[in-house]
Amino acid sequence: MQKVCSEETLADLLKSSPAVLLLYGGATCGVCQAIKPRLEALANEEFPKLATAYIDCQETAGPLCAAQGIFSLPVVQLWFDGQRFAEFARVFSIGDVRSALERPYELMTQN
Repeated sequence: MQKVCSEETLADLLKSSPAVLLLYGGATCGVCQAIKPRLEALANEEFPKLATAYIDCQETAGPLCAAQGIFSLPVVQLWFDGQRFAEFARVFSIGDVRSALERPYELMTQN
């Protein structure tokens, strides 16, 4: 997972990648640290063209998280073609993320 710490880096990632999974988390957030490797595995095994990024809201990316309206952790956002497609906050499962990714990812990779 790529680490993102600034709005410029985030904007570049969203422009350069047709499909992006963003995990907003924190070093002291146990749930964030537990789902991070599971989301990475999901992307690598089932959605190989999905770019993944981690934004640490408790460390260097605090201003970015505030600018994006992230005030609770964890948050997962799915972006397709620079547009936010889905967002999961606080209580969700890896299956929820998988289900949200399946159809748009399939459509994206058919081209």
